[in-house]
Order: sequence, then structure tokens, then C-alpha cells
Amino acid sequence: MNLQQQNLLPMLASVRQQLAMSQEDLARQLGVSYATVNRWENGHSRPSKLAVAQLSAFCDRMIAQGKLILTKESRT
Repeated sequence: MNLQQQNLLPMLASVRQQLAMSQEDLARQLGVSYATVNRWENGHSRPSKLAVAQLSAFCDRMIAQGKLILTKESRT
């Protein structure tokens, strides 16, 4: 999955909700702090290129396992 940074922020909450994860759970999966995920979702900071790549790889794994479905609406 090729995520664009401008589409990433609104998609984070959707991904977490589908996976029934807290911000802390997602942070643990990505190797970042809870505060980092919180700042991303609230628009106070943007993820680095490395973080975007980690999130993309995580989403790919969840899609492959059938746990995540990303629709066009959840990507925008």
C-alpha cells in the first residue's frame, strides 16, 4: 500500500477502529509512543517517511490477514 501523508491522518482512526485498537496499541505495533500517534491523529504533527512506511507495512499485513479493509472513503 502506498500511503500519502495527506491521506494518512484521517485514515489512522479508521484503521484503529476496524482493528479495535487503542492509540497505545497502534503505537506499540509501529514502535512509536502513544503521544506520537495521538499527535498524528489530532493533526499536531506529521509522521516521518519512516513512520509512514511502517504504517503502510502494518496495514499490508493486516489486509493480508483479512483483518483490515481499506475503502476509498477510509483513505481520504
